[in-house]
Amino acid sequence: MTVIPPIPPISASSISSAASNVASAADASNAAGAAGSSDSGFSNAITNAIDQVQQVQNAANTEAAAAATGQGNIADAMIAATQANLATQVTSTVTSKAITAFNQIMDMQF
Repeated sequence: MTVIPPIPPISASSISSAASNVASAADASNAAGAAGSSDSGFSNAITNAIDQVQQVQNAANTEAAAAATGQGNIADAMIAATQANLATQVTSTVTSKAITAFNQIMDMQF
């Protein structure tokens, strides 16, 4: 029987750290004359997206625990684990692309 390793939860400190980094990046882009919405709205959007990923991961952990104890359906646990994996991969990819774009903007000469 194959055991699915649990996805480690995202800590609250890493969420607040990411939100503050995003807010400071938005402040830097606004100071450079870039057009955009308020940094608190963008920061809230990022925080909400990370919270949703955390909720999907928690649901996957709950389904896996229920399936392991015989109280849940294995198919539901596999679906939840796949959703959590996909959400984590998308978040990681979007974060990587955002950092790359930010670095490219910061390397521009005005």
